[in-house]
Amino acid sequence: MNRKFELTEKKEVGGLTLFRIKAKIAFGNVAKGELGGWIEKEGNLSDSGDAWVSGDARVSGDAWVSGDAWVYGYAWVYGDAQVSGDAWVSGDAWVYGYAQVSGDAWVSGDARVYGYAWVYGYARVYGKLKLTSRLCSFYDFEFDWQVKLWHKKEEEFEAEVKRRLKKRTD
Repeated sequence: MNRKFELTEKKEVGGLTLFRIKAKIAFGNVAKGELGGWIEKEGNLSDSGDAWVSGDARVSGDAWVSGDAWVYGYAWVYGDAQVSGDAWVSGDAWVYGYAQVSGDAWVSGDARVYGYAWVYGYARVYGKLKLTSRLCSFYDFEFDWQVKLWHKKEEEFEAEVKRRLKKRTD
């Protein structure tokens, strides 16, 4: 039995039945009785930690929010996506497919993180960015060209490491 939240009112959205959550206990920055966002089933939100879905945010499918992560605003996490650690997903951002947002990463604005993308560390993804691959950094990314440049430099670095390792063995 879930001790942290309960499912309350329901609504239909695009063929899905979603339930508004309500805190049964106080935890983190959530007060007892506080209404949260919308989830499809209890398995979408961890019963441990301070993870929470608030506002009009939605979590559905086999997506999971855990740790101290927050999904809020009008964000939508679905499919097999995971949001964990101290990560935040907000605004109109979507995280879906097998994507993962973890650590202290933020995804916000109209950003889309999907497929097998992995955003972690202190990465910031926002604006109208679409991300389908790995991103970990101390930098902020708002535009596709920034991510493409990051990956180009990452590929160049990996190629240089391989070249130097090969040179050692020759």
